[in-house]
Amino acid sequence: MNDILIVDDERDIRELISDILKDEGFTTRLASNSDECMAEINAEPPALMVLDIWLKDSRMDGIDILKTVKRDNPDVPIIIISGHGNIEIAVAAIKQGAYDFIEKPFNIDQLTVVIARAMETSRLRRENASLRRGDVASSDMIGSSHSFRALKAQLDKVTKSNGRVMLTGQPGSGKEVAARYIHVNSNRASGPFISVASASIEPERMEEVLFGRETPERGVEKGLLEQAHGGVVYFDEVADMPSGTQSKILRVLTEQQFTRVGGADKVRVDLRVISSTTRDLANEIAAGRFRQELYDRLNVVPIAVPSLEERREDIPELSRHFVAAFNKSQGLPLRDLSEEAEALMQTMAWPGNIRQLRNVIERVLILGDSSGPIDARELPGQSEGPEEEGRVVLSGGLATLPLREARELFEREYLLTQINRFGGNISRTATFVGMERSALHRKLKSLGVVTTSKSGARVAHVEEEEEEEV
Repeated sequence: MNDILIVDDERDIRELISDILKDEGFTTRLASNSDECMAEINAEPPALMVLDIWLKDSRMDGIDILKTVKRDNPDVPIIIISGHGNIEIAVAAIKQGAYDFIEKPFNIDQLTVVIARAMETSRLRRENASLRRGDVASSDMIGSSHSFRALKAQLDKVTKSNGRVMLTGQPGSGKEVAARYIHVNSNRASGPFISVASASIEPERMEEVLFGRETPERGVEKGLLEQAHGGVVYFDEVADMPSGTQSKILRVLTEQQFTRVGGADKVRVDLRVISSTTRDLANEIAAGRFRQELYDRLNVVPIAVPSLEERREDIPELSRHFVAAFNKSQGLPLRDLSEEAEALMQTMAWPGNIRQLRNVIERVLILGDSSGPIDARELPGQSEGPEEEGRVVLSGGLATLPLREARELFEREYLLTQINRFGGNISRTATFVGMERSALHRKLKSLGVVTTSKSGARVAHVEEEEEEEV
């Protein structure tokens, strides 16, 4: 950002400063009074302002403009210039948020040095604010399965645009990580990423949280939308947004501006909106709980985030990633996975998806050994007592079946599990289970097991028998 707005009622001064700054590589905009100044700011906030404190034939003087800009755009550094300088004016300007005060006639070198320092200070403040907001939360996309590669390819296509994205998928499948990936790889990466947890905000406070408020006692309190200016706002579980707020968000998406609760002035924002949901919004719309117009605005680019079941191949890679992350953030042991643990984790049920896998890894690292590979017996639901070698425990249902039915049921479930573990790859499955590929195909056909494409990967399931016509 190197765009500087110069506000001075003297044309010669405006153009002189502009020529100097252009020689230094900056771009400039000029304004001669408060109306022109505010019009430029509302069109696009500059990276910095050079502001004359005395403006002839202007609705507001420099101090009034300073107060207004610092209220609505506090990140814009402002350098005050004046031909009638005194210590009182300088102190008043600094108290109202000016970066520095320079008296006319000013030294050219002094002005350029002050501007350079102000721009650098502003950049560092943005970086610090980004760190405080937790923008360092993970945006790492981990995986190599077909469904993961298909997801990442879709995300890569939308990173460079400003199009609104709707992420759908099961809870814990990584929708926020996908949203952060879009943000850090976009041209808004230096701007904020603000997450709005729609389900956790009380409905009666939603508008204050989003739009902010103005009160005589506390002045201006910025809402999340204003904090996201120049960056991305992520509406997590957008279906939980109150219906009254939905209509106001729709207006923000249309006009890119809003009014704070208790305020009268319009606040302009430049936002990219990413939203997510675990619900079927078509059903929510039919039930009258979600506005069709808002859905149409948000669902410009729909992207489905696959469940962990659809990307079982990625479980070992994700697990090692979490082990390394916990070692770095908490000092937990840096352990590998045994082959048995890998195989078991790829066959386990993961209703909580990646979030559940992350929690399991953390639990094992905390409660398990401090060295050596993670063993299958350390995983949840595995017996930690002594086992007789060569024996497996039958489930109650399997133990009540005749041998032929039990064997067929076991083979079907076993092969379904292995095929899905290897992402539908029949060759790898055949190698692991110790069968010729042609023999495995015949066995699957006899058991009624078929594979179909889902989220870019092959998924095995039992073929439904067609009902005979009577």
